[in-house]
Amino acid sequence: MNILLSNDDGFTSNVWALYDALKDEGHDVIVSVPCTNQSGRGGSLVMYSSNLISAVNDAQIASKGGCHNNVARIGDPAVGQVKWYGFTFRDFHYVHGTPVLATMYGLDVLAQERWGKRPDLVLSGPNEGQNTGRIVNSSGTIGNVQFASARGIPAIALSAGFDTVDDTTLRDPDSAIVAQLTVKLLQELEAQAGGARLLPAGVSLNVNFPSAVALDSAWASSRIGSFDRYQLKFNNTPGKYGYGASLNDPSTATAAQADNESVVVFGDNKISVTAMQASFD
Repeated sequence: MNILLSNDDGFTSNVWALYDALKDEGHDVIVSVPCTNQSGRGGSLVMYSSNLISAVNDAQIASKGGCHNNVARIGDPAVGQVKWYGFTFRDFHYVHGTPVLATMYGLDVLAQERWGKRPDLVLSGPNEGQNTGRIVNSSGTIGNVQFASARGIPAIALSAGFDTVDDTTLRDPDSAIVAQLTVKLLQELEAQAGGARLLPAGVSLNVNFPSAVALDSAWASSRIGSFDRYQLKFNNTPGKYGYGASLNDPSTATAAQADNESVVVFGDNKISVTAMQASFD
């Protein structure tokens, strides 16, 4: 398949591992990710720099001197190929904007240049941290998938545990496991599709991997549901204004919530697969 791979975290161990696994499987892959970590931006449509990368609209640029994990620096073009420690990745690109802008760049520019058409599949992630329950409304990982699905393109959101974060070598072993499991999922979907489109029109998937994931981790069909792992609340402390989060215990879920993502992932330690629709209908 021709696959566009995006995320909301920028250039990470997870996205590199998944790229390698997809290429090994024979897929043609283009990567388009945000320049900086854009978690929680949902479907926001914002470019922070319209010409050259500047710190004016994005404080992360000032603190790092450029994009996450050094893929581009202040003064580089606002969109372009990833340059990591002097090495250019031909298939990897960054956008100094929100996640959906990175996905849009991949669809409208990179895919057209490479294939002359839209990709067969959009993958978003794997995110550094699970996106389960109603917090998905705020997720940039989910925003990418909703945008692609609304355009009629099969799309899958992928999220893993924080144990996949690795900003030193960008080669975390858990990232590789998540990548292999993702390939396995795609193999199953392709087999069931039988040559037709991978997912029904207007349907996308939200897939969450538990922490300490293993190649033999169990899979479970799930739904977003009403049980939320993350309990959000506004932090009203001066100097720390913003949101805070506490964690709900999955053992307190009701029997009717047993198939909710947050219960499946954090209570049962399984990989959750949820079907979503591309709108608020």
